[in-house]
Amino acid sequence: MQRQEFVQQLWLDYVHTHPDIGALRLWPLSTAAEYLTLVTLNYGPFTAAALTGNLAHMGYRPMGHYAMADKGLLVQLLAPSDGSSWLVLAELQIGTLSKAPREAIEGLVQQSHPQDCKGHNLLCRGRPWPMPSWALYQQLQQAHPLAAWIAVMGPRLHHAGFDCGQLGEPLTVLDQRLTEVGMPSLQGQQNGVFTVSSLLDHRFYPTTPQKTVFAEGDEHRLCLGGLALVQKHVEDNHERIADVLLPHHTRCEMA
Repeated sequence: MQRQEFVQQLWLDYVHTHPDIGALRLWPLSTAAEYLTLVTLNYGPFTAAALTGNLAHMGYRPMGHYAMADKGLLVQLLAPSDGSSWLVLAELQIGTLSKAPREAIEGLVQQSHPQDCKGHNLLCRGRPWPMPSWALYQQLQQAHPLAAWIAVMGPRLHHAGFDCGQLGEPLTVLDQRLTEVGMPSLQGQQNGVFTVSSLLDHRFYPTTPQKTVFAEGDEHRLCLGGLALVQKHVEDNHERIADVLLPHHTRCEMA
């Protein structure tokens, strides 16, 4: 698979899952995201190590590794060989979960069809295992919200981040426009996945909750992603926003 095809598949799956994002017309549709946040887990064929091998074949190179112990995450920053969107690959460390939720999510992953565990597009196919029950979702949500998200969504694109400088409007203006179309931001630097560097102004906009059907047929409305807007405190042309997105103190050297 070529990188352009991979990104196109990611994006089509993203706007299909979040139609309110697909319907936004606040900036040109041709504007590429600054970064794409992908979420997976360190179990089975969906580990970051396995996925980055495929991503390397598409021309993505590692730019940094980050550890966020308080969130149970290891994060890799990957850059393409051109000026397109960077990837933020967040891997949930299921060993940080207690025994019952850890075994529950392992049990789900083990039910994946073998054909859905192969190939270069494991991040574009949706959930490769059966839908959990509502009770299991609630158990995982209590243990770690990202564990619950992965159980429902599979390894996938969680949110796209846009650089306000590339969009040609300041964050305050775009924030107001998104609020006017019914997508208010969360407070602070949170985005449901990783911590954002204090060098940046950041807002995360959860999507409209969508009806989700669980294993036993019960339906619940869940917010399963969103989009982010990011702006540098001091504008310069030396670094991509993606390069300074994650807090410097979380960066680690990998042996």
